[in-house]
Amino acid sequence: MIVFTFLIGCVAGLRTMTAPAAIAWSAWLGWTVLGGTWAGFMASVWAVALFSLAALAEFVTDQLPATPSRKVPMQFGARIVSGAVCGAMLGTAAGATVPGLLVGAAGAVAGTLGGAWARGRAAAAFGQDRPAALLEDAVAIVLGLVAAAAL
Repeated sequence: MIVFTFLIGCVAGLRTMTAPAAIAWSAWLGWTVLGGTWAGFMASVWAVALFSLAALAEFVTDQLPATPSRKVPMQFGARIVSGAVCGAMLGTAAGATVPGLLVGAAGAVAGTLGGAWARGRAAAAFGQDRPAALLEDAVAIVLGLVAAAAL
């Protein structure tokens, strides 16, 4: 459980809305059982639609030149909150809400800082940022689904 809550936190560090979108899809498909808990709403078609649209919007806005760094307080804070809440959701599925919350927040810090470093390196290797951003999007989606579906 610890590994997967940390991973979902890392996903939130990469893309704030991809982590809850992955959990919503996983819950809706029945891969993650959240029914009967405070996070049961994530299995609804409304949660899937809302968080999927938010994630898609984030994929687009992330590539705009005016988008602030993920390390500015507002962006960083949103990623930590997303990681903590998503970690708590996965923790709830495993019967450990508070540890999931704490580990998810720690994963978000790691994902934010590590993702910024890795994207910078990838952008330098590609000679431009867009391929690095698309690669980061793909990593966030795959890791999010793996983490959310594992419990």
